This record gives sequence, C-alpha cells and structure tokens, in this order.
Amino acid sequence: MSFKSIFRELREMKDGIGSISRRGMDGRRWRNRTRSHIAPDVSHFDPDQQGQWANLPSELLLDIIRRVEESETSWPARTVVVFCASVCKSWREVTKEIVKTPEECGRLTFPISLKQPGPRESPIHCFIKRDRANSVYRLYFGLTPSEDESDKLLLAAKRTRRATSTDFVISLVADDFSRASSTCVGKLRSNFLGTKFTVYDSQPPSDAAIQHRGRLSRRFNVKQVSPTVPACNYSVAAINYELNVLRTRGPRRMHCAMHSIPFSSIQEGGSAPAPKSFPQSFDEKSSPPSVSKTKEPTVDISSPGFSTSKVSVPSREPLVLKNKAPRWHEQLQCWCLNFKGRVTVASVKNFQLAIAVDPSQNIPAAVQETVILQFGKIGKDIFTMDYCYPLSAFQAFAICLSSFDTKPACE
Repeated sequence: MSFKSIFRELREMKDGIGSISRRGMDGRRWRNRTRSHIAPDVSHFDPDQQGQWANLPSELLLDIIRRVEESETSWPARTVVVFCASVCKSWREVTKEIVKTPEECGRLTFPISLKQPGPRESPIHCFIKRDRANSVYRLYFGLTPSEDESDKLLLAAKRTRRATSTDFVISLVADDFSRASSTCVGKLRSNFLGTKFTVYDSQPPSDAAIQHRGRLSRRFNVKQVSPTVPACNYSVAAINYELNVLRTRGPRRMHCAMHSIPFSSIQEGGSAPAPKSFPQSFDEKSSPPSVSKTKEPTVDISSPGFSTSKVSVPSREPLVLKNKAPRWHEQLQCWCLNFKGRVTVASVKNFQLAIAVDPSQNIPAAVQETVILQFGKIGKDIFTMDYCYPLSAFQAFAICLSSFDTKPACE
C-alpha cells in the first residue's frame, strides 16, 4: 500500500467518524465541540478491532506518521496529525513520540500543548474574543480573526462575580465551565479590589508533585466532588497590580510571580516544566478509589477561602515577570509601547511582560529585554496575545484575563 493511499484512507476514516458523531448530536453543539479542543488525546475505538491499522509494521507506521507530521504544519491541516493519534493505541503512542513540544517545534498539536512552554525563538500568535453579554472570553490560534469564523479555539474562560472576589474558570471547550468537568484546566481568582490574582491549575506543576494528588483528594466529600476530576487546586502563579494611591494618570504596573517556573529556566542550560499528559487521561477508565466509612470533612471549593495555599510546589526561586514601562509621547499625548504592529487601539489593558531580574544575577541584557508576553487591543472586544518560552498558553491566557477585571484602585 502506497503512502498516498494510506493518507487518503486516513482522511476518509476521519470523515466517517465526523459523520457518525454528527448523527448523535445537534449540529451547532457539534461545531462548538470540534473547534474547542485542539486535539483529542485519546482513541474512541477498541484497539482489538483495528484490524490492519493496529498491525502495521513499526517501521512503516513510524515512517507514515513522521511524513504526515512534517507535511501538515498548520491548522486546520494539522488535524490529520491529530487523527493519526486517534486510530488506535499503537498509533497514538507513535504519534505522541514523534510530535514535539511547542518549545521544540513551535506548533500546538494536542491539548497538553497548552500546558507546555512556548518556543524560545519566536512567539506563538493568538487572539482573544470577549463576549460581554455572557462574560465569556475565548482564546483562538492565529494572527487575527478570519472572515469565515473557522478559527481554532484553544481555551475559553467564563467570569463569575462574587461578593468578595471574581473567578475566571478556564476550560478546553466553549460551552462547559463546570469545575467538576474533565475539560476544566484551571481558574483565576481575584481579591475584592481586583489588585491581586491567583492562578490555579487543575494538575500538579511538575511530575514530582503527582504523588500528593491522592492525599489532597481525600479532603473532599465524594458526594460533592469526584476524586477523578480536576479541582483547580494547585496554585501556580500570583499576579499583583500596584495600587494607585495618589490617583495619578498613567499605565498600570503589574508583577507576576510564576511559582511553577523556576528562575533557572531562563539561565543558560535551564528548562521550564513541561507536562507530558493530563493527570487523568480521557481514555483511561479508572475505578474510583475506595471510600472509608468514617465521615470525612467536607470542603466547599466555591468558597473564597478555598485553595489559599500553594500545593506541591518545590521550594525554589520563582520566575518573576514585570510589565515594561511605556514612554510618554509628547505629540500624541499618551503612553506608548512598541507592539510591532500587533496592537492598534490604545487601551489601559495593553501591556508587555519581561523578566524582572536583579543586577547581581548576571542575566544578559538581550534576555532581560525579551518580551515574554504581550497583550493588546485591536478592535471592539478583540485582543491579541503573543507568548513565548517559558510561559505556556494556559499561563499566558490566565495573566491576560486578569487585565479584564475591574481595577478601580489601580487607575
């Protein structure tokens, strides 16, 4: 069988799966679901019923998937790479072995790519659409919105205002923001004034912290929260906006302490944590742990006091980011930053983040001036978001969400 015929059968099989799925649900809901995930991490087939696909010689299978991965480098064509991982277990393992992280190849493929650091050389370009009516924020992949609205949805967040705080629940899909859902990847919580934010992740910041997950899950009453789904209880970053006590006009000033990223990641030879998979793989049917008959205390995860401490984060110097100070333009009578054409509308929300270093740390000037994350307005309810190493798409999106919250004490 030639490579072209195999490639053609893959596409036909992909179309067949799509038609089967569409028959089982409403068309509009199907479109939302398919554009929500970057890629399914799992196979929906029984590996014992794959026939010739599961029994291909390993050398041939490796060559096929490598060619597909090298030829399909952008969305939506990269869907073919995703489909290779959905054929069966053997195909999935080979595909995951061939596909590199965003730091290595600069491309987003699987959902876990959103939790991995971006590329070192050039940033990944994204944009955010704000839905004011529903308080929903959607992160898309690409430079600008397309005319046919076929953009690839990466993440979505919904804002919920409470008496003493504001929560942004971040999900892989655009229509499910339940923290008990497997699509929930984290949340952002603010204080009453909107000056301090905490980013919570649904999974440990490093593989070494996974062993603490079981101990933490027993804190919850199983009738309230399933122990096998994310609870967004790992604090990975803190965002602080400086108070404007004198009420003087000027840009916001912010600092981000990335507790899950060590400062050594920006030093020569350093690396940032890059998870390989989600704690609970979607294809694994794990049985719930045995529950003791003794009554255990119940914890309300929606209360403001929940998740106030950092969980399983190693004691190391965290990476700190600060916004680059803009300059005052006399002719335009406004504060200006060089966004290299990616931001076109003046807004108090616009910012660029760079590394905050001490002179004694001997960090090269080029590294200090590198923009790690930039965010700015390009139209009504449309904003660009460009990020690079060592931030991930999830971390960058959470930081940008903090800019949308009301901050009367900072302006």
